[in-house]
Amino acid sequence: MSESYISTIGTTLPTSEFVEKCVKELTKKYSFLRLTEIGRSVMGKPLWCLTFGKGANRVFYSASHHANEYITTNLLLKFVDRLCSAYASGGSIHGESAKEIYDYCTLAVVPAVNPDGIDLVTGALRQGKYYDRAREIAASYPRFSFPDGWKANIEGVDLNLQYPAGWEQAKANKAALGVTSPAPADFVGENPLSAPESRAVYDFTLRFDPDLILAYHTQGEVIYWKYLDQEPRSSYKIAQIFSVLSGYSVETTPYASGFAGYKDWFIDAFDRPGYTIEAGKGINPLPLTQFDDIYNKNLGILTLGTLVT
Repeated sequence: MSESYISTIGTTLPTSEFVEKCVKELTKKYSFLRLTEIGRSVMGKPLWCLTFGKGANRVFYSASHHANEYITTNLLLKFVDRLCSAYASGGSIHGESAKEIYDYCTLAVVPAVNPDGIDLVTGALRQGKYYDRAREIAASYPRFSFPDGWKANIEGVDLNLQYPAGWEQAKANKAALGVTSPAPADFVGENPLSAPESRAVYDFTLRFDPDLILAYHTQGEVIYWKYLDQEPRSSYKIAQIFSVLSGYSVETTPYASGFAGYKDWFIDAFDRPGYTIEAGKGINPLPLTQFDDIYNKNLGILTLGTLVT
């Protein structure tokens, strides 16, 4: 292979093109790793899913519902590479046998839920009708910097406010903040699951039927673990394990942000452990210089997440 993309994960901006090259290189390098599409974005870009393992414990990790939180895409890509490398060599990851993980769980990973938005924030998308429309949307909400403050999909829908768990309350909460139309962040959409990206994750989750999910965001070094007063069995205990492994705090989601998120819907619909992990600290998008620290602090969560249920 003339150029290795996976060797630059964490030092290269994860544009949709980079993600595609990485996932294809990973599945070429590791024959036991499976690659599928779970859907397409507004602009028709694949939402790639990597699947590792053959066990009954089903676990689903996702990253970058929000465009300017793209460092989490690098995090999941790096973890998949390290996990597969450990399995291929008969080794371990974070002290756990990779073969035992492979046999015990089936891990599905969608590293980039919002590829169009990522391309906007990273500068891979700089012209054309979608870019022009995004600039128009941003002009209506000048408090969000452009493009760095862009969290939404390319049509101005916040993908993590799209799920059918208190969506009407989320709509009211964001309207109170003045967001009532497509925006760089905080617009819930015209209806739940109106965005193709959130619909794809929703449909995949129903098919895959996970025992546990991790949804990666930035920033704050916080683990959110419940939806309203719903606390799935073992959920808090697992959150405490994750806290010890990472040094992140376990907190209750603030009311204004506590509705219509992917984790919220998963807990509401499945009554199983689901977590929003807010990685890193600072102002989004976090610089890639934080990547090694984020990876090191989250390696335990990512590893033990495959084994704790």
